[in-house]
Amino acid sequence: MVPRTCIFLFSFLILNLSIGATTFFNLSLPHQHPHPESVVQELKRRVNASISLRRETLTAPIINAAQSQCLTGNPIDDCWRCDPNWSSNRQRLADCSIGFGKGTTGGKGGRFYVVTDSSDRDTVSPAPGTLRHAVIQEEPLWITFQSNMVIKLKHELIINNDKTIDGRGANVQITGNGCVTLQYVSNVIIHNVHVYNCMPSGNTNIRSSPTHVGWRGRSDGDGISIFGSRNIWIDHCALSHCTDGLIDIIMGSTGITISNNYFAQHNEVMLLGHDDNYLPDSGMQVTIAFNVFGKGLMQRMPRCRRGYVHVVNNDYFEWGMYAIGGSAGPTFNSEGNRYSAPADPSVKEVTKREGVSEGEWSNWNWRTEGDVLVNGAFFVPSGEGVSVKASSVEAKSATLIDQLTMNAGVLGGQRDNSGSVSNGGGTPRSGGNGGEDDFGMVFGSGAALLTPSLPPPTTVFLSLLIILILYITTKHGGLQ
Repeated sequence: MVPRTCIFLFSFLILNLSIGATTFFNLSLPHQHPHPESVVQELKRRVNASISLRRETLTAPIINAAQSQCLTGNPIDDCWRCDPNWSSNRQRLADCSIGFGKGTTGGKGGRFYVVTDSSDRDTVSPAPGTLRHAVIQEEPLWITFQSNMVIKLKHELIINNDKTIDGRGANVQITGNGCVTLQYVSNVIIHNVHVYNCMPSGNTNIRSSPTHVGWRGRSDGDGISIFGSRNIWIDHCALSHCTDGLIDIIMGSTGITISNNYFAQHNEVMLLGHDDNYLPDSGMQVTIAFNVFGKGLMQRMPRCRRGYVHVVNNDYFEWGMYAIGGSAGPTFNSEGNRYSAPADPSVKEVTKREGVSEGEWSNWNWRTEGDVLVNGAFFVPSGEGVSVKASSVEAKSATLIDQLTMNAGVLGGQRDNSGSVSNGGGTPRSGGNGGEDDFGMVFGSGAALLTPSLPPPTTVFLSLLIILILYITTKHGGLQ
């Protein structure tokens, strides 16, 4: 028989290998950024540079009127909107992404494809000139629209690699069955479109490329579904009234930025992560920046399983249940957001941990820095160095949040509020006193860097393995 010391040494080795494998799964995706904090710091630098430029412009002895009106401090918008000839240089937009989706090129370098036909009659042989025909092509394309149009989809719209859907200059609405699907693709930009009233559909053949037609089961009715994809940027869209989620990001998707969007009138807004037990989602990295979470929203803004989420400079206008939730140890880095709690005293908390005890979630890295908490809102942080729960504070200044999110949603479009519609430019709403000098409200004073929460080791597997080793050594005379 193998000596007992060997058994214990072997079991100890297996345990350490398992922990090492668990750590490996934190870098399980080939395009995951190895240093997420460097991405966070770079975003901060970009915002601070844009705010500084705006201040310099406004305080200059001779004020450039055009520049002073277009500069907002929002580094994405300031990157391209101040160019009066932006429509002649549309592909510059691809240089303006920030956060984990930075470097998403979309159709940059490719030819322009102008959508002239709003119909969607045939999902297998789409007509040239339709949006469906454009998005399935293999080559990089920068897709624009000849005029205003409502595209009522027959079934889900499956987008191929290296595409930009650029709705600037037109009122583009996507609705109907299935809506937008990004599955196992990379380098996609969706910009300035309205996605709403998306319904489940499927059990039919749909073309996803010029050479492939596949059978699709029933879709959930998401507005935008991101499945096993990377380098995705959703910017300046308006999303509302869908059957399932407005945006779902699952199955090992990473390198994603959700920015400048307007969300309204929906229950489960945004899901990040497929399942608590799906380890590759530990490599999911998502930036959620400069969005407005408007009226009629209940929960999941977002709700995350595993992964690293940077939630920065968003404006939350109430919620029905909670704003930020999660399970399976995700890392949340919340900075410079305004959380306005609803009147209901039972739902003042911003955060919600799903299905676990405080003893377990107390080790998850959930940080709040520079957040403005309004109307009794409170954020419960956790992780290393956190010993007390955050309480509601008076808003120090709301000026910067108003400025950074004033154009969220479809540019020049409309916002869906409680069944009525208001203009998309937005009206700044007060949240406190003060001017634009409050940099601490944007990013705080610089808290300790976050490290992603490690998922627990696979204890069931280990236990069974150790039992098997003991059985072999005791019943069969040791390891042969």
